[in-house]
Amino acid sequence: MPELYEEIASIYHLVYPDWGAAIDQQASALDAIFGQWVGSPPLSVLDVSCGIGTQTLGLAALGHRLTASDVSVAAVERARREASQRWLSIEFRVGDMRSCRDLHGSVFDVVLSADNAVPHLLSDEAILEAFRGFHECLRPGGVAVVTVRDYLPDEDRLSPQLWPYGFRTDGDSRYFVVQTRDWDGDVYDVAMYFIREARGEQPAKVVVGSSRYRAVTTDRLQSLFREAGFDETHRLDGSFFQPVVLARRATG
Repeated sequence: MPELYEEIASIYHLVYPDWGAAIDQQASALDAIFGQWVGSPPLSVLDVSCGIGTQTLGLAALGHRLTASDVSVAAVERARREASQRWLSIEFRVGDMRSCRDLHGSVFDVVLSADNAVPHLLSDEAILEAFRGFHECLRPGGVAVVTVRDYLPDEDRLSPQLWPYGFRTDGDSRYFVVQTRDWDGDVYDVAMYFIREARGEQPAKVVVGSSRYRAVTTDRLQSLFREAGFDETHRLDGSFFQPVVLARRATG
């Protein structure tokens, strides 16, 4: 899982046209979900796939108590720097989401894994192990919130695929950002290319990170949440830029 982010953590914000706006928008959307299903800030939130901090930073700025981890050392280091620059108090650790109970304990109102991180786990067994950990990390009545791509049976899985993100500006540099996908059944390999243009004395440069995903449906995720011991599950549409799968730990 970490290969993609180890290589591109320093420039991963360029997948967004405006990373700062994305931080604010995603935090606002998640905060609304938390408010509906759990309560108002401050809530204790565990982000088990924080990456460079896109969701973590915004939620902390809204007053939630954030603890965050990721399997990528480089991404966690970047997120920690970003939090320090914003004067946000967030506890960061490096670790696999499947080990979240051992890493963080069981005191949280919300366990979060956003932006299609769970499909990095390539089998039902691996996802179930993670979801059991989410369950153990939550207080009774707490919720797990997972956001994923909407993998549909009829989606185009011809290979190779090219998904351009467009041009991005970072300081004095301009990048062209593009993603490739290569499918093999329900599994696909992703490569993210950040191509910096040559300008003046500055040479051209290409930075690439790659990783693998499994196209797991939201129905299957709900089934695995129930198998992991959660009391109820829901799919939420229109609340976030991706479908949300929410699961509640029983109060008793």
